[in-house]
Amino acid sequence: MATVKIEKLSDEQIAKRGIHSWPVWEKEISRFPWTYSDEEQCLILEGEVIIETGHGNFTLHPGDFVVFEKGLTCTWDIRSAVKKYYHFS
Repeated sequence: MATVKIEKLSDEQIAKRGIHSWPVWEKEISRFPWTYSDEEQCLILEGEVIIETGHGNFTLHPGDFVVFEKGLTCTWDIRSAVKKYYHFS
């Protein structure tokens, strides 16, 4: 079952992964369903989001490095405008 993984990365880990060169995505307060056809890695820069899944809810805050596994079906509940670096693999 696809899930969400959240961790904190050091500045060194962020630099090693080249995260600052990834595209940036921004979205206003909203709520929408989403299904991941590929794995996504992202670093939350601003905002607060609750990711609702069939096996629990995950709250994302600035500084969280998040992996959304391929096949995950969820609902994004953006509580305050979100800005993130992202990369699909």
